[in-house]
Amino acid sequence: MRTEDFDYFLPQESIAQTPVYPRHASRLMVLNRQEDTIVHAYFYEIGRFLRPGDLLVLNETRVIKARINARKLPGGGRVELLLLKEIQEDVWECLVGGKGLIPGKRLLLPQGYSAEIVAMGVGANRTVKFSKPVKELVEIVGQVPLPPYIRTSLADEERYQTVYARPPGSSAAPTAGLHFTRELMAQLEAQGIRFAFLTLHVGLDTFAPVTESSPTEHVIHSEWCHLPIETADAVRQTRAMGGRVIAVGTTSVRTLEAAAQRASEGQVVEPYEGFTDLFILPGHVFRAVDAMITNFHLPRSTLIMLVSAFAGRERILAAYRLAIHEGYRFYSFGDAMLIL
Repeated sequence: MRTEDFDYFLPQESIAQTPVYPRHASRLMVLNRQEDTIVHAYFYEIGRFLRPGDLLVLNETRVIKARINARKLPGGGRVELLLLKEIQEDVWECLVGGKGLIPGKRLLLPQGYSAEIVAMGVGANRTVKFSKPVKELVEIVGQVPLPPYIRTSLADEERYQTVYARPPGSSAAPTAGLHFTRELMAQLEAQGIRFAFLTLHVGLDTFAPVTESSPTEHVIHSEWCHLPIETADAVRQTRAMGGRVIAVGTTSVRTLEAAAQRASEGQVVEPYEGFTDLFILPGHVFRAVDAMITNFHLPRSTLIMLVSAFAGRERILAAYRLAIHEGYRFYSFGDAMLIL
């Protein structure tokens, strides 16, 4: 298995720069693994492909306004901080933009905050200690960090949040969930489809390509997740009643499968809270996820490797080639795929 096995060519014009309106008007490619078929539809038609008793598991994390401007002390040189992962309330792993940002360098932030670089990380990553908990500051002066391939400003920042987003903590949206509207969720519930929620706070490393020649040499990022007891119970009940557990997004897949690995014998999943560094590659045995909803992912990324593990690499790459030919929109604001 080589990293280049997960590469493909994507024309620049296929990268979605803006979200569709309404959210559920995006296109939907339905890939059936057993029948080896592809159906083209729209997301608002997804109920056609679901059954009463199915359980949709969604990541309810909320994207924080993680991009903050600061200045060096002394001197006043400009610095940009991008919050990646909370270590403590006042200590974060950050991506920094600026020169000379070594341990001991102090920074001045808006609203009377200050910060200090306390440790070096890989590349431009730094551990930063703030003078007080920073979540209130980001709500006042922070900006929502859009992925690097989106170059069009977003008029309404809520379009980069799911309609059910709740606990703040992500640097990027769980984008498969962006297609859901309250109206569509109500229609699906009336159809006998249930919803359950978990949390995985997404880091920007999710967009980083695998640079090693072999994926097995890649050290995947660690992310905090929480599978509550109510969701674990819903997963177990769904399986017991013959329904399907459908993960909405790769973050939900990762959380469910991480919880499944920790489950005792005879259990599908058990409640879990903590960090996961689960790297799902072809050969992974899926224990909790029966189907998934996902977007179209970057080449050479851990995400295309995950969906390839679920549906088969050659099948996924063929579906991507068809999607490009049919004019599907790719990446965060792009169209969706339902893999059954």
